[in-house]
Amino acid sequence: MNNHEIDYKIHGDDMQFVEVELDPQETVVAEAGALMMMEDHIEMETIFGDGSGSGGGLFGKIMGAGKRVLTGESLFMTTFTNTGSGKRHVSFASPYPGKIIPMDLSEHSGKIICQKDAFLAAAKGVSVGIEFQRKLGTGFFGGEGFIMQKLEGDGLAFVHAGGTIIEKKLQPGESLRVDTGCLVAMTHDIDYSIETVKGVKTALFGGEGLFFATLRGPGTVWIQSLPFSRLASRVFASAPQMPGSSSKGEGSVAGGLFDLLGGK
Repeated sequence: MNNHEIDYKIHGDDMQFVEVELDPQETVVAEAGALMMMEDHIEMETIFGDGSGSGGGLFGKIMGAGKRVLTGESLFMTTFTNTGSGKRHVSFASPYPGKIIPMDLSEHSGKIICQKDAFLAAAKGVSVGIEFQRKLGTGFFGGEGFIMQKLEGDGLAFVHAGGTIIEKKLQPGESLRVDTGCLVAMTHDIDYSIETVKGVKTALFGGEGLFFATLRGPGTVWIQSLPFSRLASRVFASAPQMPGSSSKGEGSVAGGLFDLLGGK
């Protein structure tokens, strides 16, 4: 194993956090802001990139950090190292309701492709890079963008997603069509493409968007029931309107009657 061999335990149900157990001198790397709590003798350090050691020198670190900017993430990541003589624990929390998925990269040919905001933490040595979708249709109409995160190595990585998560194994030639926002992660051998919704009425009035993702096996995919973008749009639509807005009563029947009666 080139990566640090960490132990872990996931706590909670809908608002989960992962507790990582570190032996002396073991290190875990996490997204900036993911820390929940840590015990004494855990040393925290902010670094460029993922700290995997690939790329070599300052230029390599800057290039690694620059790639993270393309995925919308911070330039920096944070490492947590056990500098004590016994086992210590550090915990990381997911940023919104959902599940944390532990992934042993050694069981998936050393590579997982995930949505750009899915990565939470990993054993030191796991490389967090970017994966460009090869097809232009996927890039321009993929809903979640054509730049995805790429996790490489032979250690543990933790990915978070919204709602309930289902893992599906696709056989050779088997396909699955999903909403573009519901795809969390997939193994590198999955063929990923974007298809248009057939039928003008379905496309315009179906409420599901104009495109969906088609995943073809063999390989494994992870699907989430509640993408954060869907949750955010519902919250925004239900939020109180600012003063002067034409919307009254939060879209309720009472609000509609208020408008009909000439309410200001």
